[in-house]
Amino acid sequence: MTPTAVRLEVRLIELFVTDAYAQAAGAAPPQSPAGLAISFVPFIAIFVLFYFLLIMPQQKKAKQRKQMINALKKGDKVMTSGGMIGTVAALFPKMVSLQVAEGTRIKVNRTYIEEVLVSDTEEE
Repeated sequence: MTPTAVRLEVRLIELFVTDAYAQAAGAAPPQSPAGLAISFVPFIAIFVLFYFLLIMPQQKKAKQRKQMINALKKGDKVMTSGGMIGTVAALFPKMVSLQVAEGTRIKVNRTYIEEVLVSDTEEE
């Protein structure tokens, strides 16, 4: 290796080493309590946004579903989450007996009732 190449190599190493020392030497000054509070404002804003756009509507929908399941009565036409359509024949604390055909009854867990269907006579 020639002496010029060695000097160039040493200068390149010094260049990177001094930059590394310069970055590590200056520690950030401690932030004031007001600065810390301001840095949390975006996180608080995001949480509020998530609450109003995701959490609150989901809670409202769950509350409406629970009311619908609790308001079931004999003779309601319902659809299960599997797509089975039947008429409520009997109600039990956690189950519902559905009549799906003449003389055919099945028991379904109340949580699987997806919606109460409006019958043709009620629409008119």
